[in-house]
Amino acid sequence: MTFKSDIQIAREASKRPIQEIGQKLGISSDDLLPYGHDKAKVSQKFINSVQDRPDGKLILVTAINPTPAGEGKTTTTVGLGDGLNRIGKNAAVCIREASLGPNFGMKGGAAGGGYAQIVPMEEMNLHFTGDFHAITSAHNLLSAMIDNHIYWGNALEIDLRRVVWRRVVDMNDRALRQITASLGGVSNGFPREAGFDITVASEVMAILCLAKDLNDLQKRLGDMIVAYTRERKPIYARDIKADGAMTVLLKDAMQPNLVQTLENNPAFVHGGPFANIAHGCNSVIATTTALKLADYVVTEAGFGADLGAEKFLNIKCRKAGLAPSCVVVVATVRAMKMNGGVAKADLGAENVDAVQAGCPNLGRHIENLKSFGVPVVVAINHFVTDTDAEVQAVKDYVASQGAEAVLSRHWELGSAGSAELAEKVVETIDKDQADFATLYPDAMPLADKINTIATKIYRADGAVMDQKILNQLKDWEEQGYGDLPVCMAKTQYSFTTDPEARGAPTGFTIPVREVRLSAGAGFVVAICGEIMTMPGLPRVPSAENIRLNDIGDVEGLF
Repeated sequence: MTFKSDIQIAREASKRPIQEIGQKLGISSDDLLPYGHDKAKVSQKFINSVQDRPDGKLILVTAINPTPAGEGKTTTTVGLGDGLNRIGKNAAVCIREASLGPNFGMKGGAAGGGYAQIVPMEEMNLHFTGDFHAITSAHNLLSAMIDNHIYWGNALEIDLRRVVWRRVVDMNDRALRQITASLGGVSNGFPREAGFDITVASEVMAILCLAKDLNDLQKRLGDMIVAYTRERKPIYARDIKADGAMTVLLKDAMQPNLVQTLENNPAFVHGGPFANIAHGCNSVIATTTALKLADYVVTEAGFGADLGAEKFLNIKCRKAGLAPSCVVVVATVRAMKMNGGVAKADLGAENVDAVQAGCPNLGRHIENLKSFGVPVVVAINHFVTDTDAEVQAVKDYVASQGAEAVLSRHWELGSAGSAELAEKVVETIDKDQADFATLYPDAMPLADKINTIATKIYRADGAVMDQKILNQLKDWEEQGYGDLPVCMAKTQYSFTTDPEARGAPTGFTIPVREVRLSAGAGFVVAICGEIMTMPGLPRVPSAENIRLNDIGDVEGLF
C-alpha cells in the first residue's frame, strides 16, 4: 500500500482565509496582521483586551524517548486538536516554529504529518513570518555591539577572555562551534576566541518564548549577562545599551502566529527553543492567549517527557503560572519494539515479547508525570504494521501503570481517527482533577535542583559536578540567582547521557560538563555529557533532497 507524502497532503489542503480561522476564536480581521492569505500575527492590542477572560483547559502532549522508529508527537498534538473539535469542543493547538537546521539536517520539519498537519507546511518549515531571522538579528546585533564597545576603548573594562555571549545562526554548522574572531589587524578589533550556537539555543529565543509583553521582553534582554570584568563583575546587555534596539528588532516577532490545521481548526505556531538545549516549548504569550480564546488548548513539549515535559512543567508553568489539566504521552508499537532490542530493519514483524520488553521506558515516563500531580493518558500512534496483539500488549502494560492507552489513527484518518483519544482526554479531565505541583521549590540550592532532576526524573544515582561547577553555582546563588529553575541540556535519546542506552536504565550517573547562567530567560543551564549547542549535519543531510520541481513547487521537505 502506498501513501501520499506529507508535502503532497499539505499541498492538496483546502485552506480557508486566515480571517475565517480568526473568527472561530473571536479574533476580528482588524486584530490580525496578515502574512499572505493563510497566516497572520495576532495584535498585542487584541491580546491585552482578552486578559480578563477565564482560562480554558491546558493539555500537554509529550512522548517516550525518541527512537529512529518514530513517535509522532507533533502529529498527535495536531490530531488531538482536530479530534476535540470533531467531538464538538472549542479547541486550539499551540506548537513551536521549525528551525532550518534540523529541517535541512536529519530531523525534518515540525508541522505534523499525514492527515494531522498544520498548514501552510512549506512556509512553516522555511522562513514562515521571519521570527527566527529577527531573533538571529537581535542576538548578533548584541554580539556586534560588544565587540564594538571593546574596539572603541572598552570603558566597561570587559575581560576579553570572559566574553560569554556567542553568536548564532539558524543552521547546523559544526565548523562554527569554536572560532577565532577579529583577525586581520588593528582595524578589525582585538582577536579572541568565540563561537556560534544554533539560533534556537539563543537566550534571546528563550526570552521571547517566556516574556509576557514587550516591556517584559526588554527588561529580560537587559538582564542578560554577556561578559565579565577581570574582577568577575558581570556585564549586562543593558550596560552595552543594546536592549532597546534588540526589542525594536523583535517587536513583530513577539506577536503570535495564527495558522490552521488541515481541517481548518486554529493553531498558534510561535517560538521554538531547542528541547535538549533550552526549554523546548512554544511561547508563553501564544499559550496564554489561546487559553483565553478556546475551551481546550493542546500544546506540546519537545522530545521525550524526561526533557520536554520536565522543562514545560518546571520552567514554563512555573514562570507563566500555568497548570495542565491532563498530559498525553505518545508512544508507538514500533518504538516499544526498538526499546525492546529489535533492529529498525526488523520492526515490521510481529514481536509481542519485544513490545513488552520495551514498555518500561513508557512506564517510567508515566510514573514521572504522575509525580507532578497531573492525570496521564497514553496515545498509541498507529502504524499500519501494528498488530492487534502488539497494541493490546501496550494497553495491558499501561493499565498496569494505573493509566489508560488509546489507539489513535490520526495520521491516516485525521480527526476521525483521533476522536476516541479526544473523548478519553475530556473524560479524564472531567473525572481526575489535576493537582499540579513543580518537582522542586524555588528556594532549593541549584546543585540540589540538578540532582533532584537527575535522580527523580532520569533515575540516575546522582549528578556528577566537579568543584569548579559547584563553586560557580554557589557564586550565582550569592548574586541572587539561587531561586532560578534549572534547564538540563542532555541527549534526548535516553534517560542517561548515552544516546544508545534505551529502555529504562539504572545504575548510572549524570556528568555535568558545564553550567551557564541565562539571567534574562530566568534559568540556569546544566550541560550534561556530550550535548552540543551547535549541531552538525549528518553524513547525508536532508538538504541534498530538497529542491524546486519544474513547476516551482518544493520537493523533499518532510
